[in-house]
Amino acid sequence: MGYVDSAILNLTEWACRKFQVLTGRTNVWLAVQFTNLSIIVYFVWAGVYWWSNDDIAPRVFVGVFCAGLLYVLTQTVFRVPIETYENNAYQRVAKGLRNPRRLRDAPLRISFLTLSILLPYPLVLFSVNLRVNLPIDEFKRLYPFALLTYALIVLTTVVLYLLACDPLPPCSGKLRQWFRQPAASRVATSESPSGE
Repeated sequence: MGYVDSAILNLTEWACRKFQVLTGRTNVWLAVQFTNLSIIVYFVWAGVYWWSNDDIAPRVFVGVFCAGLLYVLTQTVFRVPIETYENNAYQRVAKGLRNPRRLRDAPLRISFLTLSILLPYPLVLFSVNLRVNLPIDEFKRLYPFALLTYALIVLTTVVLYLLACDPLPPCSGKLRQWFRQPAASRVATSESPSGE
């Protein structure tokens, strides 16, 4: 599985570098965006659990836990701007150092990759068997919970791969340069020399 992890990591780094050349945004920026998306999915997941459970004790626990998690996120992840993370990555790359997460996070990446690959099969079996064996109300309560759980696993896997990549040196991106050009020069450069 280490070879598969290495191949996916190299492919992710190649795609991140192409994305950076095109947009000027690094893999760190992408990782933060996917982290924000996973936080939103997590709170939707908690909301689905909140509304699907009729017992008061789990509802109170989920509510208190989500409030505590939101407080911790505002004190940690949301406090440091993306530019700080990007500057740290640029400085590391400028010194010629590889990303330490490539090796350090490999067991965690492989675990989440395995879950991302293998979990759809039980999820499909779960949906087919439960649709037949459970009442429709119970199925409607459990299936979104299972899908959101799988979405969280996939998003975590994506973030782990993005964080293990090394960015290119800072660049403005081809799209930014193209949009900053005046419209007349864009039309002139798009016309062919033959006048067509």
